[in-house]
Amino acid sequence: MHAAAMTASLASSHAAPDSRDRDQRALERAGLRHRPPAPVRPPLALVAPEGQLQVHTAPYRGSFATVLSQAMRAAGLGSRVLITQFLKGGVQQGPDGRVQLCGGLVWLRPDVPLCLSSAGQAGGLEAVQALWNICREHLLQGDLDQLVLDEIGLAIQFGYLEEADVMQALEQRPASMDVIITGPAIPPAVVGLADQVTELRRGF
Repeated sequence: MHAAAMTASLASSHAAPDSRDRDQRALERAGLRHRPPAPVRPPLALVAPEGQLQVHTAPYRGSFATVLSQAMRAAGLGSRVLITQFLKGGVQQGPDGRVQLCGGLVWLRPDVPLCLSSAGQAGGLEAVQALWNICREHLLQGDLDQLVLDEIGLAIQFGYLEEADVMQALEQRPASMDVIITGPAIPPAVVGLADQVTELRRGF
């Protein structure tokens, strides 16, 4: 009995590989192959939102309607948005007269009787710097989702703001905040810092 059991065991151990070989040959004749096992991939990790520094420039002054409408749309969807128009006066606004729209949108303009169009206009320096102090604080605190800085390039060109001060604040901006700069005369250093640059051209 013992010898018979050993013979049966040996016969079965040889039969299994033979059966697998026959199956493999049958698959190959049919043009099929065993699919290798899928590699084990690590689970996807959540990535923190990453903001951009965008520059929208043009050789002329004017409101960038697309940028402003996108900012209003973002605020309507729950984002915290600040639009600062550094040179658009005439509404006696200033920091104390800020306008709030769409729940999360704050709109700032300088407290001057007229739009600023050149250097040295009465009250221009104090009014523009008051707005910039607010913007710089938001850049350092990171408590906004989107910050629009309209005509900040001209504010630098007219001498109302220091380029080095603006650059320092932009370099320290939080990674999650979108900063959108619009208007002409954007300093090359700011353009070089941007993630995206859009130039608008008008044909006359």
